[in-house]
Amino acid sequence: MLTLLTSDVQVEQWDEALMLTYQVFKMLHVLGIVLFLGNIIVTGVWKYRADLTARPQVIAFAQRLVTLTDWIFTFGGVILILIGGFGMAGVAGLDIATTSWLRLGLALFIASGIIWAAILIPIQIAQARLARTFENGGEIPERYWRLNRRWYIWGALATVLPLLNIYVMIQKI
Repeated sequence: MLTLLTSDVQVEQWDEALMLTYQVFKMLHVLGIVLFLGNIIVTGVWKYRADLTARPQVIAFAQRLVTLTDWIFTFGGVILILIGGFGMAGVAGLDIATTSWLRLGLALFIASGIIWAAILIPIQIAQARLARTFENGGEIPERYWRLNRRWYIWGALATVLPLLNIYVMIQKI
């Protein structure tokens, strides 16, 4: 039996296998957070810089990659976050229904996910379709720019929520 010294959970003693299992889930969780937040922040900056060029080919290319990287890194990060988070809670014997900081963290995560799934993905799909019409040098339609403004506003909110979540998870409030 080993005494676990961690700020993550408070337990008296765990055997080596349990500690290793917890650490694997924690590693998956942190990797998921890095992929998830890294992608959404970098994508926003990268798309913004592409939009500033006002060059149809650059914007169309950036728009295609926004969608691609969301599926690979954002969605992949979500999967790792969930596996790691639920895995750690299970190993530590934490009940999500009665652990306030886990409930709040999950609520923030779900709210961000709803924004992503219900608003941002449809906007990205519409923008990608529009980008195909101007990627070879055509004029960028006003609808693209209207959708773009909505994408930035909702994208900022969908980014702030997971950043708040990091605070909640660290401080356990």
